[in-house]
Order: sequence, then structure tokens, then C-alpha cells
Amino acid sequence: MRLALYTGLILAGGYAGLTPALAADPTGDWRVADGVANIRVAQCNGSMWGAVSWEKQPGGRDEYNPDASKKTRPTLGMATLIDMKKKPGVDQWEGQVYNAKDGQLYSATITPAGTDQLEIKGCVMGFLCGGETWTRVGPPIPLSTANAMAKGAPKSAGAAPKAQAAPPQATTGATAPAPAAPKVAGAAKPGQKSAADPVGDICLLPEIAGFAH
Repeated sequence: MRLALYTGLILAGGYAGLTPALAADPTGDWRVADGVANIRVAQCNGSMWGAVSWEKQPGGRDEYNPDASKKTRPTLGMATLIDMKKKPGVDQWEGQVYNAKDGQLYSATITPAGTDQLEIKGCVMGFLCGGETWTRVGPPIPLSTANAMAKGAPKSAGAAPKAQAAPPQATTGATAPAPAAPKVAGAAKPGQKSAADPVGDICLLPEIAGFAH
């Protein structure tokens, strides 16, 4: 059985600059086998999750999903690797994979193979297993801020002290008010979506944050 999570998966290319120390890190963006999509893998609240982060042919829909309410949902941002837990003593994670070719969930494992390849294997009913290798196209991803957000931010130790009032000035005439400081545009929040990255932090996707497929 050949695993076809999106529309067929086998990868080409790699990501330069990675070191052997990152060999066991499955996070990052991975090109699927036939190059039609990238899957972004990140750790979300203790489990590895993966979602479609790029499509060669934009506008894909989950048309084979048996749930009629999901048949028209976009495949971009759709979860494919679901709640994968690390196996004790080995650099391997196991959970479920969503196969968009038939709209079904299968038991699966992911295993890093060096710094730039990720082996994925899925099984039907515990047998008839098949798999393929994905290729890294983006660096490992730091732990999502969504993990800290879920636990709640620490409370402030106390209110900031009030600023002392300035001493009164002599009133020899009206003085022009100081010009207001220009507003500085806020920096992009971690994981924030953008035109270049419409998916952003996958841990913030409703499907993953709510742990519902």
C-alpha cells in the first residue's frame, strides 16, 4: 500500500545549513513525495502535529472526506498528522495520519532519517503498511507560543509605580505643547499569518487547537 496523504508523496530537495544535532527533530516544513504540497510539523501541547502549509496547485478542497460538512473545506491549513506521541527510547512518533485521497484516518509513525528526511509509515487495520519519505524544505520550528498561551500567562507582581508630577513652571507666556511621539507599528506576533505564510503557527489552527478532525 502506498501512503498518499495529500495527492501522492515523495520529495525532492533539502534544506541547507542543518547540523547533525537536529537529526532527531521532526519539526519544520517537509515536501511531500510528489512535490504537490508541504506539510508543516510542530509540537503542540506535547504532541507532534502536521498541517498543509503550501500547495503547488492552490485552492484544494477536502472533497473525499466522508463528513459532508468538510467536503468543501480548504486543504491549505488542514491537519494531516494528528496527535503523534513520542515512543519511549526511540526517535519515533506515533499517532494518526489523515489521507486526503480517501478521507480516512490511519495509524502512522514518523521517524527522522538524518537532518533532511522524514520517514512516514501508515497501516490499515494494523497491517497492509506502506510509507514514503519526505524532504525538509524549512528549518526546525521552536516550541509554539500556543503551548504557553494554553497554560495562561503569569500574573504581574504588582502595579508599576506612578510617575512623579513635574514641578510647576513659571507662566511668563503660553508655551506650545510638545509634539506627540509618532506611533510605532507593532511587530508581527509569533506565528502570525502573512501573505507569504498564510498558515502561520499550526498550533493556533482551530482544528489542532481544538483537537478535532
